[in-house]
Amino acid sequence: MAVRPYFRLWGRLESGKYQLTKDTSMIPLPKKLTAEFLGTLWLVLGGCGSAVLAAAFLASIGTEPTKFQLGIGLVGVSAAFGLTVVTMAYAIGHISGCHLNPAVSVGLAVGGRFPKSELVPYIIAQVLGGIVGAGILLAIASGVDGFDRAAGFASNGFGDLSPGNYSLVSVLIVEVVLTGAFLFVIMGATDGRAPAGFAPLAIGLCLTLIHLISIPVSNTSVNPARSTATALFAGGGYITQLWAFWLAPILGGALGALAYRSVATSAESDA
Repeated sequence: MAVRPYFRLWGRLESGKYQLTKDTSMIPLPKKLTAEFLGTLWLVLGGCGSAVLAAAFLASIGTEPTKFQLGIGLVGVSAAFGLTVVTMAYAIGHISGCHLNPAVSVGLAVGGRFPKSELVPYIIAQVLGGIVGAGILLAIASGVDGFDRAAGFASNGFGDLSPGNYSLVSVLIVEVVLTGAFLFVIMGATDGRAPAGFAPLAIGLCLTLIHLISIPVSNTSVNPARSTATALFAGGGYITQLWAFWLAPILGGALGALAYRSVATSAESDA
């Protein structure tokens, strides 16, 4: 089966058929890995950074002693994660496909859109990029008195480490289902018959919706690289619970890709 690129940003319609004018398969692997490293760094810095630095921000106006809540809250954090994907998709989609997520890479490989030979290098680049992004965020956040990374550092968890104290079962369900939906949207938005150029918007909005649903449950992972990056700095139980945020998103990503293939085989073959 021919491998199809992740984002189809540069296509055009000719005689009613979608034709590609760019293909990431011609890009050298080191350049792809560098793009994935930088893209995942941006996702963690932008998404987790919005949660750590801006979700709850109290500030006074002028000389008034009263402080006002100027934080962006759950909705703002959700939007920030979506924006990191949209911006990087347009920036590096033509280089690496802009996966930024081991679950996405695995899902696309299962769905026949990504060569399995590049899977491990992509995952390594994503994890390293996420860790560097979290390290930069820690350096920024540590510049204020009272900061405590052990309090969570935007990490994912279940039970006592879940924002809403949700059980392991609830967290596994939400992570499997939402990552599956994410891959379903990714494969649909990048299908050959989908409108060219709009995939990043659909995918970014999908990630925003996913965060709106699941921040109270698991603090939203759907991305093992993002979970690993923050857990390494938060430490404690966040590391011991990290297995769940590798297992569930990867399983969900594979199931979502298989689900899309099962309902859109004809679209794939016509693309």
